[in-house]
Amino acid sequence: MIGNDIILALSARSVRLHFLRSVLAALGIVIGVVSIASIGMMGANMTLSVTEELSDMANKLTVTSYTGGGGGMMAGPGGGGGGSDSDDDEDVITEDEFKDIQRIVAKYGTAYTVRSESDQIEVGSEEGRATIYGLDPDIIREILTVEEGEYPKSTASVVVGPTLAERLDLKIGSKIDIGDPDEGSTTTVRVVGILEERGMTMDLSTDMAIIGTDKLFTGIYGGEGEYNQVNVVVDDLDNIDTVETAIEDELNKKEDTVTVQDSSRMTESITETVSTMTTFVMAIAGISLLVAAVSIFNVMMMSVNERIREIGILRSIGTQRAEILRMFIYEAGILGLVGAVIGAVASLIIGYVVVLGMVGTTEYFFAAGSLIYVPEAMVIGAAICIVTGVYPAWRASNLDPIEALRAE
Repeated sequence: MIGNDIILALSARSVRLHFLRSVLAALGIVIGVVSIASIGMMGANMTLSVTEELSDMANKLTVTSYTGGGGGMMAGPGGGGGGSDSDDDEDVITEDEFKDIQRIVAKYGTAYTVRSESDQIEVGSEEGRATIYGLDPDIIREILTVEEGEYPKSTASVVVGPTLAERLDLKIGSKIDIGDPDEGSTTTVRVVGILEERGMTMDLSTDMAIIGTDKLFTGIYGGEGEYNQVNVVVDDLDNIDTVETAIEDELNKKEDTVTVQDSSRMTESITETVSTMTTFVMAIAGISLLVAAVSIFNVMMMSVNERIREIGILRSIGTQRAEILRMFIYEAGILGLVGAVIGAVASLIIGYVVVLGMVGTTEYFFAAGSLIYVPEAMVIGAAICIVTGVYPAWRASNLDPIEALRAE
């Protein structure tokens, strides 16, 4: 009876004798492992990055007019709702509603109003569109950080987001014409400050926006006493659900008039979307493992056909069918293990590059939620090798010894 160590040695010997064929078979596993692990890590890093970015918004609520779809006015430009149409009370938060919100929020934090409109702008010969925000001057100082310049002090001065400033080459002192000259008069404002980058936020999307005072906004668009949304900042995160429920119970008492959103729902929605996309792309990447499985199966069948006489000799000296079965299973396992290990190392290198290029940061690359895809891809790759080697191994173990010895 041949010991297990000798069976393993025979398997390793077969891999060495057909080295090039074995390398090509293992290469399929390498490619599959790299594809699945890299895409998985990219999705995990994207999710972690978005979650971390939105975690700073966890103590904020956004109150918008109820539109029947559950999304309020958040579908409008810059996350701040649509245009402020003063003739349509159904699309705005009224002054009375804002006072009710202020009364509820008073002991938990603060509330402030937001007016917004997407409009055409012109800077010199450059034209484009931007979100125009109207905020209380004190609120502008409290929630926004000016990186260069100062805060607006009059109805003729504004601050702009860094993305907009870069795109239109805006500097301190630059003049912006707001409005479409073909449809009526325009308003000229002067840039007095450029804001720090805020990234993706739920309350205000200022990176591509122009921010001025309430008086500037109502002077251009009207809508006195009407707001696109009300933002609530809660001092204690533990009170966020209490405030949300209180606002909904008070303002939606008779009928739904407002929608209250918090960042946790937005985070969950984005996380689910990213997760679905990642799973879909990983499934496509998994096709490479199916190709590798076919390659492994082909290699193992060729190995059985080439070694029929060897199998006959082994059986004639007392080797059991189970040992022949294990010998070929070991051979498939060696190919899978080598391919999985090389694929894991390559995944860390290629995955790092992919994450840096697609996500823009590798801050979360070595987080457990990211690196977990490497061992998962290794297990999948090795398992596929072993599974595809089962039939060739079974066929080898069931060869008739006499017939095998007669084979040329």
